[in-house]
Amino acid sequence: MRIGLVVDSGCDLPKDFIDANNILVMPVPIRIGKEIYVDDRDPQRAREFYSRHEVDKNHDAETAPPSVEQIRTLFLEKAVVAFDFALVQTVPKSRSPIFDNASEAAHTILSDYKKYREAAGLEGPFRIRVSDSQTLFAGQGVLAAETMRLINSGMKVGDIRQRINDLTPNTTGYAVVPDLYYVHKRARKKGDKSVGFVGALMGSALDIKPILCARQDQTFPVAKVRGFDQAVEKMFRHACHCIEKGLLAPIVCVSYAGDTDAVYQMPGFEAFKACVERHDVELLISHMGLTGGVNIGPGAISVGLITPHSEFS
Repeated sequence: MRIGLVVDSGCDLPKDFIDANNILVMPVPIRIGKEIYVDDRDPQRAREFYSRHEVDKNHDAETAPPSVEQIRTLFLEKAVVAFDFALVQTVPKSRSPIFDNASEAAHTILSDYKKYREAAGLEGPFRIRVSDSQTLFAGQGVLAAETMRLINSGMKVGDIRQRINDLTPNTTGYAVVPDLYYVHKRARKKGDKSVGFVGALMGSALDIKPILCARQDQTFPVAKVRGFDQAVEKMFRHACHCIEKGLLAPIVCVSYAGDTDAVYQMPGFEAFKACVERHDVELLISHMGLTGGVNIGPGAISVGLITPHSEFS
């Protein structure tokens, strides 16, 4: 059985990893001013996007989920002929309609997929399951990477699904944002009141940077640190602590809303990388998806891991 993975473009993974593992990506359209961009995990497009400062406080940016029909077309034209069983993982349904749209699209193809497989010379049924990652950014990336590790190990699809169901509540994405006011403005536009206006102004005035956590379909601050560099270093230090205590999957992901070369110069990254290597954990570094960059701002950095340790140290 050919088991494959489908993700949306908010899933932060390197393009070479996506290509090597034949992962299908559901693109997400973004409107900034009068321009329409398509977030499809292309690193060159992302570099140009961030280097041109397309996302800032002065732009009226909006992301739009792919429609049911667009996802249905992707499933029929690509997933049905590439896989026998497709595992679909999406950004949390509390944050985007992508999960609901993908679920509806998966249901609508059941009566139509056979002719696509027959045209491709394929026999046998096609199966598809849609799941909610319950996390964001590099967190969504690490869950997808672990899913691919299990697929490549030869594990049966039923066992993979059960294992991922067990891991999902422990999958965590941390992020440090350089501009709290930007996050407040974006959240207010989307009707999200998790970043208060007074808190945003005070954070900007005092240079306080929150470390955000996305876990179990909730997003909340786990620490507030004075200075962006100090917050990033603290996030990496906590990730090392989790690695040393034992992860539930031997992979960590890092994503950055900008040129990924900057990650290697981040405070605390060198010690974090040494920790990863010491414990034989795979490290995947990628640009943050454009949808992430739009919502938490350019220059944001995220770490994703699967850990039972929910307390931030």
